[in-house]
Order: sequence, then C-alpha cells, then structure tokens
Amino acid sequence: MNLENSKGTLESLLLQVQEQNNRSADFLASTDNLQKRTNYDEGKPQIVIEATGGEPTRILDINEHAFGQIAQNVDIDTRTARRLQEKVPHEFDGVVNALWQKQPNKRMVRTFLDTDETTGTVRAFVSDKFKTFDNINLLSASLPQLRDSDAQWKVVNGTITDKRLYLRLKSEVQTGSPAVGDEMANGIGLSNSEVGAGSVSVYQTIWTLACLNGMQTENRNRSSHITSARDSADYGLLSGEAKDADNKALELKLRDLVKAYASRETFDEILEKMNSAHGDIIEGEFNEIPERVGTVLKLTKKENTDVLNGLIATMGQSGYNTGKVTRATMVNAVTAVANNCHPDDADLWQQRGGKLLHLNDRDWNRIAA
Repeated sequence: MNLENSKGTLESLLLQVQEQNNRSADFLASTDNLQKRTNYDEGKPQIVIEATGGEPTRILDINEHAFGQIAQNVDIDTRTARRLQEKVPHEFDGVVNALWQKQPNKRMVRTFLDTDETTGTVRAFVSDKFKTFDNINLLSASLPQLRDSDAQWKVVNGTITDKRLYLRLKSEVQTGSPAVGDEMANGIGLSNSEVGAGSVSVYQTIWTLACLNGMQTENRNRSSHITSARDSADYGLLSGEAKDADNKALELKLRDLVKAYASRETFDEILEKMNSAHGDIIEGEFNEIPERVGTVLKLTKKENTDVLNGLIATMGQSGYNTGKVTRATMVNAVTAVANNCHPDDADLWQQRGGKLLHLNDRDWNRIAA
C-alpha cells in the first residue's frame, strides 16, 4: 500500500530525516571538558568540545532547546538564563563554566555538524544514559509494517520541529459513522524526540473526515529514551554499533504495536463511545460551555477562546449541525485547535479531545449541568 498523500508529505519527511541523520553526531563528555562561551560577533551562545581521542576541537552554536537543557543542568531557571545570556553573556558564561568545573557530570551532546565537522549546532544536552532511538530508527521500524497493513494507511500530516517528529495516518478502509453525517476513520500516530523532549510513542487516533480533526484514544504506548550506563571507554564520539545495540529491541516492539493498532475491534469500541457522546447533551449558554470545558481540562483564557472558535466551526459541520451541543461536539471543538496551533502542541490538543470523551461522571457533570 502506498502511504503517500497528494502533498508528498512522506517523501519530504523522509528526505529531511535522512539529511539530519547524515549530519548527526553525538559526543559523550564530562562537563569539565566542555566550555560555554558567547560568540563576540553575533552574541550567540556556543559550546566548545575540547579535542580528545583523536577528535578535533569543535565550536558549536547552541539552539533554543539545548540552551534550556544547559540551564537546567546548572540549576538555573530557563527564563533567568535567557535574560542573563542577553544582558550579561560573558559573566553568564563564567558562571556556567565554574559550575561545570566544580560539579562535573557526564552528558551526551547531540549535534548537527557542518561539512567541516568542526562547527555546527548543539541540539540537545542530555544524560549520558540517553537512548539514541532516532527518527530514522522509528521510520525504519514502522513504515514496512504500515505499508503491509490491511488497514490501508494513508499519511494525513507529518512534520519535524527542533523538538520532535510527528507522523499521523488514517485508514482508507476502517471507517464508520457514530452519528448521521459524522464520518470517522481509524488512525495511527507516531512521534519521537531525538533531543529529550518526549518519548518514542505509537498511538491510536480517530479522524473526523469532514475536517480531519484527530482525537487520540487511550490506546497509546510510550518508550523512554533511557538506557543503561555507558562504559567510560565510550566517551567521545558515540559509534553506530553502540546505538544499534540499544535500539534493536525497541524496533521489534514498535513493529508489534503498529500491527496491534490496526485492529478494527479497537476502532469499533471508540465509535461506540462517540455514538454515546452524541447523546450527551450540554445545557447552558453557548459561550459559557467552552469555559466549563476549560475549567475541567485546566485551560488558559486564550485556550478557552481557541476552543470557542473550534466550537463555532464544528456547529456548521455535517454530523454536528443539529443546533445541540453534545460531548461529541466538544470533543471535535477541542481537537480542532490542533489544526492551527504550533506543531509541538498538536498532540496535546488531540489528547485533550480523548480525555474529554473518557471523562469520569463527576467531571462530566461539571460541564453538562
């Protein structure tokens, strides 16, 4: 089965993953062999990895995500660290370096190297126990199973940010209608963070076909990026062989999960829940309903407004244009926010939709009354 959509999303994603994999290099080092500095010309924070074991000295820019991890490593609030970097960069360099020398600890410095291999970008500053299960490992393990699945998966969207990779697909054949006009399809999602911003995840998603809002179900598996302590002989440039040994078992697990989430049975169970949700009427003023949902889901004022906009859009949609606001309506309104937020927040909104569907009676009554 060809997984690609009409936009060429998968091809673009694969090219980006391969390009990043080609540039990726990981270094294991004690902080007393590292130096933070600020580039005098551009004011950029950098790390210097001193020459060791035949490897040259490298001077690497620090991206926003890695900067936050460095701040955490020296127990400085990230916002405070950013202010110090902006206002007194060289004094801040001195503080970080002094702490690294006084309290040395072992880290993995994940980088993208430039062609000269002595410059590049620090993209993560993580524990030396970090499991390097990368995006190329995730796709290599899962794409063959997805292509061979009877579910006939097709890519909906996919992207890579500085923090994570996301790939979401829907089934062309596992479809159903929990209510008249509300066509839904089974889906599967994959996500991973190479930089310590989340686990390796495989999860079930249910797609509303009229708008391609996706709701993540409770069928989700996460595998952390933690491995056993590495021997001191591994310090320096981490070899491909060492990474492969860590990753083999997880690759096999992912293949099994991808197969399991193609089950028609789990999809039908969610359709039944959505059918019931269409009958769960919410009383009260239209504009107040998103605020009640926001109270239960602990949303901010801006997020409440986003849900209200999602509700307005949903009320004009096939399957939801009855004039009544139901639990199913609000699930769709919440998941609609995922289509317009930052890519790193889309999973959260899809999960919130699933949480709303599965609310306990006490919390549901706070919304419905």
